[in-house]
Amino acid sequence: MYKLNGALRKLINRKNRARLINKDFSLLSSNCIGGFILHDLALKFNSPFINLWMSPGDYIQYLENIEYYQDKTLRFINDNSRPYPVGILEDVKIYFQHYKSEEEALDKWEKRSKRINMDNLFVIMTDRDGCTYNDLARFDSLDQYKYKVVFTNRKYPEFRSAYFIPGYENEDSVGQCWMYTSKISGKRVYDIFPYIDWFNGKNFF
Repeated sequence: MYKLNGALRKLINRKNRARLINKDFSLLSSNCIGGFILHDLALKFNSPFINLWMSPGDYIQYLENIEYYQDKTLRFINDNSRPYPVGILEDVKIYFQHYKSEEEALDKWEKRSKRINMDNLFVIMTDRDGCTYNDLARFDSLDQYKYKVVFTNRKYPEFRSAYFIPGYENEDSVGQCWMYTSKISGKRVYDIFPYIDWFNGKNFF
C-alpha cells in the first residue's frame, strides 16, 4: 500500500507542478513542511529553512527582524539533549535535526540564506513545539509579510493568518503535516491548504 501511496503522490506532484506559475519564491518554514513542499514541486531551495526546526518564539523573532539576522553568523552550541547540530543565530536557536554535522548544517545555511528572494516571500508556521496563543498573535501581526499562514488544530477567527487543519481537535496541536492522510490517498495533510493558488498570488486571508 505504501508503494501505491508513493505512486499516487507522484501524480499529485505532477499536476501541482503544471499548475505552478510562480517558481522563484522563497518559502520560510518553522519546520520540515517547507522542505517537503519544495521537494514535491521540484523547486530549488531558495531558503535555509530546510530539514530543520525552530521554536515558535524564536522563529517569529527571526521573522520580525529578518534583515538583521541575515547579517549574523551562525555558530553552534553543545546540547547533549539533541543527537544533531544545534545552531544559534545571535539569540535564536536553530535545530538542524536532519544534518549529520555542524559543517554540513553551516554550509547549507549559508548557501541557501544567500538565495532568499526578499521580494517573493511566503511564510509557514504550525502550532506545534509549544506554540502559545501569544505566538499566534505575534505571527498574525507580521504585516511585512503579505503571504503567511499558520496551521492550527482549532479555529481562530480573530487571526487572519490561521488556517484550521481538521483531525487534531483533541490534541495539543496539529500533527506532522507532511505525513500522508492514509496509506492509499497519495495526499499529505498540508494538501488541505491550497498552496499552489497561494504561491501563484491568491491570498486567502
